[in-house]
Amino acid sequence: MDKALVAAAAQTVSLPGEATTARLITRLARQSLELDREIKDTDRLVADRFRQHPQSPIIESLPGVGPHLGAEFIVATGGNLAAFATSGRLASYAGLVPVPQDSGRVRGNLRRPKRYNRRLRRVFYMAALSSIRADGPSRTFYQRKRSERCLHKQALLALARRLIDVLWALLRDGRLFTPTAPTPANTSAA
Repeated sequence: MDKALVAAAAQTVSLPGEATTARLITRLARQSLELDREIKDTDRLVADRFRQHPQSPIIESLPGVGPHLGAEFIVATGGNLAAFATSGRLASYAGLVPVPQDSGRVRGNLRRPKRYNRRLRRVFYMAALSSIRADGPSRTFYQRKRSERCLHKQALLALARRLIDVLWALLRDGRLFTPTAPTPANTSAA
């Protein structure tokens, strides 16, 4: 940017309307910088507000979920998972469970649902997309699905469904995500 300003100052040829254009460009640049500042401030406010939620550490511990996707998850679910008795119901609400399309004697045809919460589906799709970029259980699951001849989008949706199951269990148990499965409590005496 500095080189452009120096080159413009050294220019000796002037064109008609150059001064007007320069004023317009200056004004647009200021507006762009102001909008950029407002976006950063809004992002900061969203992240701060999300971190005030009691379940935010659990939600943010899931791979691929940051403060913005976490906030969107809270908004999409109303901040309370009591409405979802099982992870399957949450997945169905997100549109990640196929619905039957039976007709007459034909049974077992499954299709993508038409009615679902698009915001919630987007949260888990984006979380799946970002979680496969880092090494971990999500990437391993994604690669396993790809080796099973699933297309990229199919593997991502399968991972999104798995992330719903994991997050629901974490919120139910009130614990943070760990890459390895927790060891069950030993109930038998040795």
